[in-house]
Amino acid sequence: MASADDHLDPPRHGHVLLAPGRFGGALSAPAVARHLAAGLRRARPGVPVVELPVADGGEGTAEAAIAAGWRRVEVRVCGPTGHPVTAALALDGDTAVVELAEASGTRRLPDGRPHPLSTTSLGTGQLLAHAVRLGARRIVLGLGGGACADGGAGLVQGLGGRLLDAAGKDLPPGGAALRALHALDLRGLPDLSRLEVIMAGDDAGPLLGRGGAAALQATAGPAAGPGARRGAGREEIRALDAGLRRWADLAESAARRTARDRAGAGAAGGVGFAALTFLDAKPEPGLGLMLDLLGFARKARGAHLVVTGEGALDVRSLRGGRAPAGVARAAA
Repeated sequence: MASADDHLDPPRHGHVLLAPGRFGGALSAPAVARHLAAGLRRARPGVPVVELPVADGGEGTAEAAIAAGWRRVEVRVCGPTGHPVTAALALDGDTAVVELAEASGTRRLPDGRPHPLSTTSLGTGQLLAHAVRLGARRIVLGLGGGACADGGAGLVQGLGGRLLDAAGKDLPPGGAALRALHALDLRGLPDLSRLEVIMAGDDAGPLLGRGGAAALQATAGPAAGPGARRGAGREEIRALDAGLRRWADLAESAARRTARDRAGAGAAGGVGFAALTFLDAKPEPGLGLMLDLLGFARKARGAHLVVTGEGALDVRSLRGGRAPAGVARAAA
């Protein structure tokens, strides 16, 4: 476990700053930092070491904030398939970090199998609502690692909204059910007028069409991209895209704001669209935002060495959107 001293200001000069990202499928970023620190202290006991695990808005974002000294708050929420899960958010004063992957991520799938037509972002909305109840006025919403393709409809339900069919009954969860959406009842939403929401994550395209939220649910193949593991076939993609189109029509009309074609709308199965439409969220590159929140510049000042890394290096790593290149650029 990290000690309280790890969260104080670093030595004035000569320290080693450990700022790794997560090693997916193996170690969280805080665990990587702890192991690196233990090895370095054994080899060079006199060298001051500062641990600062980092994240880019995806899985591990809340844990990185907690490791940097933010308060951990655990909430029982709805997981992506409807089963309850215990999710954590990070709180520092009136700023909260809410991570989609904590409540609605692929690691929350109980059988490990994708359910692209029926998974929901409801739990993420419940986490957001809890952060608001705790007094958060600024929320960083990490959108990586999601398991749902419901356009953020579940997020709106988690905040208190209702999605109704033609008979006035609540829709079942998932993106495919949105084809039967007839009306939105937003009277249960809290007052969000003073809330600032920042979407942290990778660049994402529009909500609909080729390259949209439904298309990224394609069945994995030899050259499939990151979203392909979610497992939707051609007919399922058509069903999802039709549902998301219906959702966009009614959501934009209710919110009086157009967001389906904006950059970031397709993030996390369309959860970005709901954040843009109902929360007036502002997209920002996840890693740079998190480095600022975690105080990287202050903790790197005077360091003789900065150590970073992640579980796999690929083209996205080198573009600076993830830990290695982003931390190296910030350190320089």
